Amino acid sequence: MPARIFLYVIATIIGLLLLAGVTWSLFQKELMQAALIPSHSFETAQPLAPDAWAAPSMWQAHPDMGAASPAEWLPAGQVQSAQRPAAMFFLHPTTYLDRRHWNAPLDDGIANAQAAVRLRNQASAFNAVAAIWAPKYRQATFGSFLKPGIDSQQAIDLAYGDVRAAFRYFLSTVPHDQPIILAGHSQGAAHLLRLLRDDIAGQPTAKRVIAAYVIGWPISVAHDLPALGLPACVRADQSGCIMAWQSFADPADPSDILAVYTVTKGNDGLPRTGSAMLCTNPLNGGQAGNAPASANLGTLFTDAVLEPSTLTAGTIAARCTDRGLLSIGAPPVGIGGYVLPGNNYHIFDINLFWANVRADSSRRAQRFTATHRTPH
Repeated sequence: MPARIFLYVIATIIGLLLLAGVTWSLFQKELMQAALIPSHSFETAQPLAPDAWAAPSMWQAHPDMGAASPAEWLPAGQVQSAQRPAAMFFLHPTTYLDRRHWNAPLDDGIANAQAAVRLRNQASAFNAVAAIWAPKYRQATFGSFLKPGIDSQQAIDLAYGDVRAAFRYFLSTVPHDQPIILAGHSQGAAHLLRLLRDDIAGQPTAKRVIAAYVIGWPISVAHDLPALGLPACVRADQSGCIMAWQSFADPADPSDILAVYTVTKGNDGLPRTGSAMLCTNPLNGGQAGNAPASANLGTLFTDAVLEPSTLTAGTIAARCTDRGLLSIGAPPVGIGGYVLPGNNYHIFDINLFWANVRADSSRRAQRFTATHRTPH
């Protein structure tokens, strides 16, 4: 039932977005905000204790869960690696769509069940090389991202406070000389950007980072990237760098993303208007050039309730466009139903290139091990 309820809400949102007619064209933003943004003020909440994440129940995925961890899922034909040199901190995307609260209760059954689904689809791509830690956090509700404002920002800040505390617990628990991989998608990527800026850039921890996968969230090359402490990945054998992309089929219409991107300020305090978004191509290790479908080692398709199912190679190409989107060409066959307006394949950002992400993280980990000596 939780999965059906969540998917019903997702389908309703997409249906609303696709509605035609004069009323919708004139009032689409107002209708979306009325349906998804809480009508009451932000509910003040206290920070959780720094050791809150010592409790196993505070993790969506944790190495001690073993095979029960959703991040340990693998498609048919894939074999789990016995040697995993890295520890990974993974931040799941928004799975709380309720307008009753600005932030998800930690025990919300629907949000937690859907977080597990996203971990099976996304975090699983990294389990060949890393033991995966994915914290529960009081994520901001979906409506928080529809309209900038004090309440929305407070909800996002509360979620980030949880993420930051969980990351500090993670660092205090894993071996101090173990390499780490960072990854987040959508809301998780937004929090990861702040984490890179606040707790990693210029710190000893940065020397331990194999790579950071900041996926499904716009990053300004000019105004955001310099403050993150790591460069963009431009080679397949590079470590200590950032991979980032936003997937669109042709014809792409990123106006919803650009509407927010262009009116907000970057890490340097300057408007992002007119600046290019970071796009690293997951099929060729970050190079901005075209990569044919033959370079795609495997797309992870999903079933009707978004559970991961089959892995199929050679079906989807990718190229970075001039404005920083990742184009996958014509809409692919077999992926639909949850595609956002503008041919935005946001939900499938990792699924589209699942096997390449798996190979990419393994390759970068090998490179890191060969060329870096972690701090003692």
